[in-house]
Amino acid sequence: MKQLHILLILVFSLFVSSCIPNKDLVYLQNKEQAADSTLAITEKQKPYRVQINDILNIRVKVLDQDNVQIFNPVGEENLNMDTDQRAFFDGFTVDLHGNIRIPILGEINVLGYTTEEIEKLLSEKLLNDHFKETANIFVSVKLTGLRYTVNGEVSSPGTNTLYQPRVNIFEALANVGDIEMTGNREDVLIIRQYPQGQKIHHLNLLDVAVMESPYYYIQPNDIIYVKPLRQKSWGFGTTGRETIITVVSIISLLTTSLLLIDRLK
Repeated sequence: MKQLHILLILVFSLFVSSCIPNKDLVYLQNKEQAADSTLAITEKQKPYRVQINDILNIRVKVLDQDNVQIFNPVGEENLNMDTDQRAFFDGFTVDLHGNIRIPILGEINVLGYTTEEIEKLLSEKLLNDHFKETANIFVSVKLTGLRYTVNGEVSSPGTNTLYQPRVNIFEALANVGDIEMTGNREDVLIIRQYPQGQKIHHLNLLDVAVMESPYYYIQPNDIIYVKPLRQKSWGFGTTGRETIITVVSIISLLTTSLLLIDRLK
């Protein structure tokens, strides 16, 4: 009987430690105040700078559009393709040297530039070489979607493309079905590309202060990795109900085994 008591205590301890507490599941907890509060978010995100393999959507507009048709791909032959495919064929891809090839203008290096800086660069080049001030030239440069990848403990891991200028980490995760119950929300990894290589950044989605992080908004080519909680590897279940069923099954099995051992003595 003493062995049974010890066994029950051990199983109960495993049960308590295997349950995922509510505090590990709730996003944006205010660690300092329990009442509602307004968080003053400081804009720390730096403007995105173009990288190798980015695809740019460039459009040139003037008073006489016939004069700039060569700069603007019509894309009629690609109408049956999806948006990503059309962007690939109609856009301007940044090559391994950081250049894009534009009709008449030739190769232009855009590596490390923001889209606003590229707009200014192209406008000046067109005005200097091909147009006059009276043409009222307007150049628009945009990234062809914000492409990112999510791996780990999410409902639908994979690569997504969102066609909006700014996406925060919660929007990015919502588009892949959000984090599973067994995912570690306290330490989500953002693997980001830089000219000098890749860096890993950490986000605590349980803390409301994450909204002030410079990595709160994702960037093109980001890889988001959600690690599993230790409870997943233990295999006791993700909810209290699943854990109770598992523990009861273990207790029943062990109790039966102990009774059989006692009878054999």
